Amino acid sequence: MKISQYRENAFLILFEASFRDDTPEELFALAEEIGEIKLNDKSRNLVRGVLSRTEELNQIIASYSPKRALSRIARVDLIILRMAVYELQNSPELPVGITVSEAVHLAELYASAEDTAFINGILGNYVRDQEKA
Repeated sequence: MKISQYRENAFLILFEASFRDDTPEELFALAEEIGEIKLNDKSRNLVRGVLSRTEELNQIIASYSPKRALSRIARVDLIILRMAVYELQNSPELPVGITVSEAVHLAELYASAEDTAFINGILGNYVRDQEKA
């Protein structure tokens, strides 16, 4: 499975999770039952990681979005940002540029042009700060 596909599949599961109170395992079982979303270990691990650190990821995102309160960030944008920040922190084997590019690609598929620019800006600022540290 291509890297962009496992990310998109993880995004779809995380989007579903944002409406439900299911465990990751219940979400995976539901996806398998429906059969439209193929999951691999990478997508499962990304979902588990993001769900286990949602509050921490939200705090990071909020610190880079002073003009837009976390509650005012579109659900799709927030999920994409959580995924990207999680991967930037926990997948050093992935090139930073690819992680950001994949997040922007997801935004192009599922969000508006304005939201895509917002996501790119937040991630760009986050990456620059991490490079300084």
